Amino acid sequence: MEFTFSDKYEPLFELLEARSNLNEYSVKGLTISQKHELITLQTKYDLTGSKRDKKALDLFRLTGLNERDKDQLLYWLMMSEVDTVLVSGGRDSGKSFALSCFNPIAARDYNHRILYTRQTMSSTDNSITEALENRIDDLGMSGDFTVANKIYSTTEDSEGNPRRGKISITGQKTSVGTNTAKLKSLEDFSIFETDEGEELESHESWKKTKRSMRAQDVQCLSIILFNPPTKEHWLHEEFYEGVPEGFNGVKGKTLYIHTTYLDNGKENMASHNWDEYEALRLDYELYLNTSKEDRESLSKIVVKNYNQYRYDILGGFKNKAEGVIYEDWEIGEFDDSLGYLYGFDPGQDHPTGIVKVAVDTSNMRIYLKEELYASNKSSAWMVEFVKKMANGKTVVCDPAGKQQIRDFRENDIEAVPALKGPESVIMGIRVLKSYTLVIDPSSENLVKELNNYIWDSKKQDTPVKKWDDLLDAARYAVRRLLRF
Repeated sequence: MEFTFSDKYEPLFELLEARSNLNEYSVKGLTISQKHELITLQTKYDLTGSKRDKKALDLFRLTGLNERDKDQLLYWLMMSEVDTVLVSGGRDSGKSFALSCFNPIAARDYNHRILYTRQTMSSTDNSITEALENRIDDLGMSGDFTVANKIYSTTEDSEGNPRRGKISITGQKTSVGTNTAKLKSLEDFSIFETDEGEELESHESWKKTKRSMRAQDVQCLSIILFNPPTKEHWLHEEFYEGVPEGFNGVKGKTLYIHTTYLDNGKENMASHNWDEYEALRLDYELYLNTSKEDRESLSKIVVKNYNQYRYDILGGFKNKAEGVIYEDWEIGEFDDSLGYLYGFDPGQDHPTGIVKVAVDTSNMRIYLKEELYASNKSSAWMVEFVKKMANGKTVVCDPAGKQQIRDFRENDIEAVPALKGPESVIMGIRVLKSYTLVIDPSSENLVKELNNYIWDSKKQDTPVKKWDDLLDAARYAVRRLLRF
């Protein structure tokens, strides 16, 4: 069967042959003695790993090549060093389809051992195995895989030779809680593939699994498929700072692939989806073609359609998440003329947040200033920091941190437990939303939380329990100040 998807995925498939093609071009034009010298240089670099030995090896590879072959060798050299692939796109961009074709080819034809994951893999995710099985069938590979417990193992080839390739589908966390799912030994895996990468909570947790991939016979790759989240997400911070929007190509050891429904093509989509996106594009282009001075006169529908097309359809990183809870806020200096106190939210598996808070009831403004956003601080360190910071002012603490409150009080810090009870979270949110929040310019992490603290789409009047360390601290303090 012939597949049609964007040629922007060609570099992904080329990675499967990068090492072999590099080896081919490395010896092209060399004499027998030069080939022996190449082996010597390669052995030396393998032992030292030094940049100097790497440079010497790469320069020697270019010996005797014409310009065309030099360009080819340099390309394969670049591709052979890729260890991370980022596949992004908006709706109907075809990224999942392309990868569902890539995986069986990589496993059967190149002996890759693929660990396919999502943050949480539930029993409802049958679509994943169904898509994979459809692609295996479409590729004429049905007889080349056996299936057991969501592990697709390659069978012997036509000559009876064993294959090592496999595709193992699992979740990084259990579907019902926060316990990390126990993954079997990862050393023999060569491709770590993460779907819905925007759900990954931290760079460190992803990197930990990536480092566990230690296969020697093939090029190890970590592939992340994702719909671009906000710019505060670690994916943007780690990989996209300074990278042009929609970039396709290699930077360092990372291959970037970005596609849209336009790359996928009308023939590979439901016609009603194509028509919907094209209708949104009209307002998108209208917005772009309107001067900045005149954009305020555009209707809210046009602006809404522009944002939807740019972020959801084209797949751009958002300045803020959809469904954010606090929308009425601005940047401004903290008003020290008002009476203020501090909110304190202790962290264990998340950062400790401290916020300086003042309320101007006359003008319906709440002033917030981030004082601390840090992890892994000892109790003694925290006591010293808070004592110096508070300087006699009240510190309103999460009542769950009873020991911390005692430590503060024993060191002459006026620490009081926050009021909690049924509906206290939603009540506090409603009060804060009735004011304009004024955020001190120094409060970088507080701004990130405001842009990412969202309502749970599945539970009414319930915030998602993320991006709330500083905002919880602020809520404790506001409740104390307003006595509600």
